Amino acid sequence: MISVKRVMTIAGSDSGGGAGIQADLKTFAALGVYGTSAITAITAQNTLGVTSVLELPPDLVGAQIDAIIFDIGADAVKTGMLANSLIIKAVADKASEYSFFNLVVDPVMVAKGGDRLLQAAAVEALRNLLIPLAMVVTPNLPEAAVLLDRDVESLEDARKAARDIVAMGAKSAVVKGGHLQGDAVDVFYDGCELREFAAVRVDTANTHGTGCTFASAIAAGLAQDMTVEEAVARAKEYVTEAIRNNFAMGKGHGPLNHFYGFHKMW
Repeated sequence: MISVKRVMTIAGSDSGGGAGIQADLKTFAALGVYGTSAITAITAQNTLGVTSVLELPPDLVGAQIDAIIFDIGADAVKTGMLANSLIIKAVADKASEYSFFNLVVDPVMVAKGGDRLLQAAAVEALRNLLIPLAMVVTPNLPEAAVLLDRDVESLEDARKAARDIVAMGAKSAVVKGGHLQGDAVDVFYDGCELREFAAVRVDTANTHGTGCTFASAIAAGLAQDMTVEEAVARAKEYVTEAIRNNFAMGKGHGPLNHFYGFHKMW
């Protein structure tokens, strides 16, 4: 019997299909792992923005995780939109209960269109409860700034931010450089080595779901027994090509092309 690696996403649903669990599951499929999901929130969302959010009860989030682990299991877990402090605590409790080793925390705070996806009061719970359990934390510059309560705007800021997030208890961090000028440079730090992954910036508005996809690709790599650095390197390449092969969908920020390597869809 074929053995298939399993990755669970704990995140919000994007009705437009570009980000959230929809992007995560596409990424898992494209990279050859079996994806499962525990939904934290339902969003009414499209390429123009978020119009409504329903946060699910923390007990239901926990029950979804229980159901998956009891029957299917998980070789890696990725978190995305967690919405509020009670959901963060529920996820952290389950991560501890089940000893999630390959835990990738994408600290989703704001959607591409600027809509807030994490309550301000929940940031402290993210810092104290979940980040110390993470194998990798993957903030962009604005998210790193919120986590560290200071400006993170330059490449040097990103380098220091990666070190300081690891000092919070995470085993490693990738501070993403999508908001930098020039090339997109992601800064990786694992407590010992600082490494930068650079890619030429693609001139397109179709980047909805980039952060979700990147974190999910890292989780897939960890499930496939890659080192963290190897998983980050492949994730960077995968996201860059998915952006380069983007397509227009909707009237705002369109999605990536998660299946660019399989067939020409557009």
